Amino acid sequence: MSLLWPGEERAGDLFSEAAYLAAMVRVEEAWLAATVSAGIAPEEARTPLAGLVSSGDLPGLAEGAEAGGNPVIGLVKLLRGRLDGEAARWLHKGLTSQDVVDTALVLCLRDVLDRVEDELAAQAAALVGLARQHRATVMPGRTLTQHAVPITFGLKAATWLSCLNDAAETLRRTRASLPAQIGGAAGTLAAVVGLARLRGLADPVAAAQEATTTAATTLGLTPRTPWHTNRAPLTTAADALVTAADTWGRIAGDVALLARPEIGELAEPGGEGRGGSSTMPHKSNPVLSVLVRRHALAAPPLASTLHTAAASYVDERPDGAWHVEWETLATLARRSVVAASQTTELLAGLRVDAARMRTTAEAAGADLLAEQRSLTDFVGGDVLTGTDAATGLGDYLGAADALIDAAVGRAHELWKDLS
Repeated sequence: MSLLWPGEERAGDLFSEAAYLAAMVRVEEAWLAATVSAGIAPEEARTPLAGLVSSGDLPGLAEGAEAGGNPVIGLVKLLRGRLDGEAARWLHKGLTSQDVVDTALVLCLRDVLDRVEDELAAQAAALVGLARQHRATVMPGRTLTQHAVPITFGLKAATWLSCLNDAAETLRRTRASLPAQIGGAAGTLAAVVGLARLRGLADPVAAAQEATTTAATTLGLTPRTPWHTNRAPLTTAADALVTAADTWGRIAGDVALLARPEIGELAEPGGEGRGGSSTMPHKSNPVLSVLVRRHALAAPPLASTLHTAAASYVDERPDGAWHVEWETLATLARRSVVAASQTTELLAGLRVDAARMRTTAEAAGADLLAEQRSLTDFVGGDVLTGTDAATGLGDYLGAADALIDAAVGRAHELWKDLS
């Protein structure tokens, strides 16, 4: 929980320090087993590591991380002290700290992306329902804060859905290609190749590559060449999360605007104490929209930090650029889960005042149909609408129905089980 980031508890244990510690242990275990499978380490070294370390070890590991600049050195020492024989001897052999740090980051990131995709699916279901239900709910379209032409709330919901579809596709591509990072001290796999050679294997390079592939596959990650100085896997994931944040911020912005008392076309779901004020009892603040917009504003600078770090890499492991990524990525990831959950709740309980929308549109009717009149005057007669120039608001909606169908259809392609 966080007093300074309300709702932070929605992220639960995802990308927490405890989760990250467990991920590092999983990496060490997968690598130990992979070196055994490749014939590099003896069979006696194959040992499960789960349970050897717990969240109770976090304070000591965190305090000790300063001495080496990362938490892996202390973790390896701790694990070796709790292992026996060949397992203790072969633990971490062939790896370097960056391999463990980066692959554990990816494991935690994968869990976050899975949760965000689940939230996107729930949001898509809500928006499909709103688009269908309000296909004919006429409201004013607004551009540059002013009335423009008639639209329907169904089309507005479909526009939100289209943004959501784009975010989901980006996230899925990123999720499907998350890679393990295993390269050794400088990305050459020299240590594991050397170990394979010392063990008398016929093809040490092939054995090393087999071990890296096996470890990645065991962890459910994509095997690939070392990316220790190519940070695209992390920046791409950050960009996917920011794309989702952009979408949520866009939705929340519309809701907050249309929930203003002088407009009153939308309202957030209610709840005990939701939207209250410490001094003004009449207030019903759109607090979910406010908190989602907060994340949409804060997320891009976090991704920018990761891009700045990626552009600052030097040598085969940089001084500081690598280190700034860890907490930045964790913060972006956890906050993304929070905003995703809040957006799901917002859309699931969104209250639409169709009558208010219609009343506002009718009150502005002449202005909303100004474009239609100009086109009719230009072409002549009533060719454009098939009716006279005083046609109703519902007759000047263009391709709204087709656009709604397109967004809904695409959502069904992305999520086969949408109702």
